[in-house]
Amino acid sequence: MNLERRKVDNVKKAVRPYDYSLLVAVLLLCSTGLVMIYSASIGVTINKYDYSSSFFFTRQLIFLIAGILLMYFTMRFNVQIYKKLMLPIVLISIGVLVAVLLFGREVNNAKSWLYIGPVGIQPAEFIKLTLAIYLAAIYSKKQGKMHDFKKGVIPPLSIFAIMFILIILQPDLGTALIVAGVAGIILFCSGIKFKHIFSMAALAGIVGLGIYFKLSDEQLSRFDAAYAPFKNPAGDGYQLVNGYISIAAGGLTGSGLGQSIQKYGFLPEPHTDFIIAIIAEELGFIGVFLIIALLGYIVLKGFWIGMQSDDTYTSLLAFGISGMIGIQTVVNLGAAVGLLPITGVPLPFISYGGSSLLLFLTSMGILINISAKVKLNKKVPDKQPNVKNKSLKAIM
Repeated sequence: MNLERRKVDNVKKAVRPYDYSLLVAVLLLCSTGLVMIYSASIGVTINKYDYSSSFFFTRQLIFLIAGILLMYFTMRFNVQIYKKLMLPIVLISIGVLVAVLLFGREVNNAKSWLYIGPVGIQPAEFIKLTLAIYLAAIYSKKQGKMHDFKKGVIPPLSIFAIMFILIILQPDLGTALIVAGVAGIILFCSGIKFKHIFSMAALAGIVGLGIYFKLSDEQLSRFDAAYAPFKNPAGDGYQLVNGYISIAAGGLTGSGLGQSIQKYGFLPEPHTDFIIAIIAEELGFIGVFLIIALLGYIVLKGFWIGMQSDDTYTSLLAFGISGMIGIQTVVNLGAAVGLLPITGVPLPFISYGGSSLLLFLTSMGILINISAKVKLNKKVPDKQPNVKNKSLKAIM
């Protein structure tokens, strides 16, 4: 009987009950992004860079294939291994951030790129996942000390502070904001007391004000561009104003795939952080709504997976990944409609950017992996981990 049970267990491990709805949502977003990158970048590739019209499409396709392979790997890889490898992962991540400041290439007034031959990566993108793994692992171990602000809450945030400062020094304010948001979500979901939440919020406000007063004139101009774009529509407000024109031109159903006018030299870099404006122009409100709905489904399903997990570590990790996708979506869309300053943050799975795509596909593999383990534990009750989840699940 034991031999038969082991065979059954091996079959279950080989063919896990993966959440195919998440997989379909991700692939739909990536394929839509690929099509829209080709459409949005035609004017840029020909007029600005003198490339082939399929240049950015081809590069994104290569990263998409690599990202799908990474997603498949992380779907199959035991998530507990990340917990055991936490220290080298953190040290390597900090080391790479230091290397960016020393040897990185400056693009758009930020030294955030490392180049290996012709291939450039943004290491700060992967810090989002590194931090989620680190904080999920540490706070899952400190569940019995979460009531103690000095011993339970503060010490792990020293690593976050180091990463945050190194990203700010690049400077990459958009990524720093998202990293801080991921840390905040995991901290809240870990079972921290509400009075400590207010203390952390006050500290975050002070740090935010300090950063604001240290911003350069170029960085401060992004606030004017966001909140008063028509004050200087030919200067600081140029990108946002043309984004508005693109969004307004789309209406309900759009002008048709490939029919955008703004992508031909009016909207700067339409295939990156402002790709949603081109989507609105070509596919209309309906197209934008479907993309937001798919992203919203992924985020909400991720939080549901975290709520269902009986292991605090995987629960917090699911919350961190879902929060990361949600926050980045809000920051990108907020900038495109003038609610937030323009920071160059890409729209998850949609915007052009190899580092961003690799990060999100890898993260989705981990989330689908956690979902599979949740389903397996429900089917085999005697295999459920003997861990009391004191995170958001317990709070609610």
